[in-house]
Parts: sequence; C-alpha cells; structure tokens
Amino acid sequence: MNTQDAKRVLETALICAQAPLPLRELLALFDEQVGPDTVRSLLDELAGDWKGRGCELVALASGWRFQSRPEMREYLERLNPEKPPRYSRAAMETLAIIAYRQPVTRGDIEDIRGVGVTTQIIKALEDRGWIETIGYRETAGRPALYATTRHFLDDLGLASLDQLPTVLSVDGGAALAEGMPAEQASLLDTAEPPTPAEPQDPAVDTEAEAPAPVSAESPPAIQSANA
Repeated sequence: MNTQDAKRVLETALICAQAPLPLRELLALFDEQVGPDTVRSLLDELAGDWKGRGCELVALASGWRFQSRPEMREYLERLNPEKPPRYSRAAMETLAIIAYRQPVTRGDIEDIRGVGVTTQIIKALEDRGWIETIGYRETAGRPALYATTRHFLDDLGLASLDQLPTVLSVDGGAALAEGMPAEQASLLDTAEPPTPAEPQDPAVDTEAEAPAPVSAESPPAIQSANA
C-alpha cells in the first residue's frame, strides 16, 4: 500500500470514528503493512492538510480525532441550543483539586477546601467519567485515591496533564504542582476510556452564575467532525 492510499484510509477511519482512535487501533487498519513511524508521519501530514478548515486533527489522551475548531462553536451551537447542566462550584473545586493534586483522598480534598465533600459530588464526577478510583492509601480506613481519567482530558481537548493551565498562588508562584504526574500514558496503552454518564442532580446547579474553576461544558473544539 502506498502512502497516499494509507493516508486516505487513516482520514476516513478518523472521520467516521465515534471516539478518539489510539495508535494501536490505527495500526490495525493496515494489518502490519504500515509501521507506527509511518502512521505517525501520515497523521502529521493529515493535520497539515486540514489547516485552515473548520475542523482539525488533534492528538488527545485517548488517541487521535477530528474535531471542530473553537471559532466554529458559535455556529454549531445553533444546531443544538440546549445547554448542558452546570455543575455546582463545590463540584468544580473538587474536580480542580483532583486534577492538580492527584492522586488524592476525600480527606485531602476536604483539607484543601476547608469544608466537607459529599458523596453526591464524588459520584457525579465519577458518573461523568472525569474521575476514578485508582487505589487506596495504606492508612487507617484505607481511603480511596482519586485521579482524573483520559475522558476528562479528552473533554478538555488535552493530550496530557502537563497541558493543564498553571495555577498561581497569591504571591505569583506556581501552586498545586506537587503531586502532579510528569506525563500521561502513551496512546499505545491498551486501557479504554470510561463511558460518560449523566451527572447526578445533587451536584448540578442549573442556576449557578459564578464561573467555575474548570469548565463543565465540553470545550469549543471537541465536537466531532462527523457529529
């Protein structure tokens, strides 16, 4: 198979995919006729081919996908005017702490926030597919350790935790950096992203007006090109 045909296969598969495709699945398209280095090179070429168009090819935590560009959001929202539910400030603060300090226990979150964290908030974030339990701390009671998921990064349009915005302390220095993983797992990892679910009502605040630390809506660039 020549490279032009291989690029057409990749482009078609990515446009038709319902979720990001990791490199291992893209390699499966060619039955070992095309190697990983060639596929990566073709993906870079495809990304260049789509420059200047309404959609772009991006690498996320779970794989590659086509998605609409941020400037297209204004027009695409007219097709679906219903706004997604807005999460409460407490839920967004909890999510932000987990994202920047993971892995953390509920007690860690409560120590940082200074107030309790309800089970409903944790469950809502788990149901949305943004956080998961990755283990237990070997202390009294063995509390669960929470971390963000690949689906969380996909919803933010990020490939790794390193791309999260830097949080500054009151003196202007970087804060919340301690405990953040150095890098995200490879796209060749066989782990599958969790399936998102509707959040539970107790953690949803449809009347909230104050902006949350982390946006609960999907970013403007994450709409699939084949939606």
